[in-house]
Amino acid sequence: MQIVLATHNAHKVEELQRILGDRLGEHELVAYDGPEPVEDGDTFAANAFIKARAAAEHTGLPAIADDSGIAVDALGGAPGIYSARYAGTRDDGDNLRLLLTNLEGETDRRASFVCAAAFVLPGEGGTVEHVEESRWPGEVLTEAAGVGGFGYDPIFRPEGETRSAAELTADEKNAVSHRAQAFGALIGFVRSTLDA
Repeated sequence: MQIVLATHNAHKVEELQRILGDRLGEHELVAYDGPEPVEDGDTFAANAFIKARAAAEHTGLPAIADDSGIAVDALGGAPGIYSARYAGTRDDGDNLRLLLTNLEGETDRRASFVCAAAFVLPGEGGTVEHVEESRWPGEVLTEAAGVGGFGYDPIFRPEGETRSAAELTADEKNAVSHRAQAFGALIGFVRSTLDA
């Protein structure tokens, strides 16, 4: 069975294909080419469900989606669900620079990457929905380091690491990241539901 990955973000598609690998068994992960819904939820889980529901409704197929971002303690959890559009331009570099500017002089630089991964299975007997959420704790650096990854990776140092997320190899990141944890937890539910 095909499972739609409800995102137009090419970086995220590539990362999730690496994270999930052959863990989907006989099921095939396919890209979503439908309309983007308005993400007006007030939590990561709500926005993940908005995207998964839209993809499932558009395609008639089971869909998975995530909503993720960085939550900074000193900023009351901001940018949070607004991480991708924090600077108002949807540009990773602009978002990163604004966050560094907003943390200038701040000594408490604790932060977490957060991911909510949602699954929606449409059906005549009703829709099945499930979500898993995970946090990857660390801190915001004072300047960017590394060229890997995307988004806030160059300024995020995971707890217990000496390198930024952008300095980790793709395999290292995909073994421990917020997205890897959330989708790792979700995939068991997806398999048991689709294989039942």
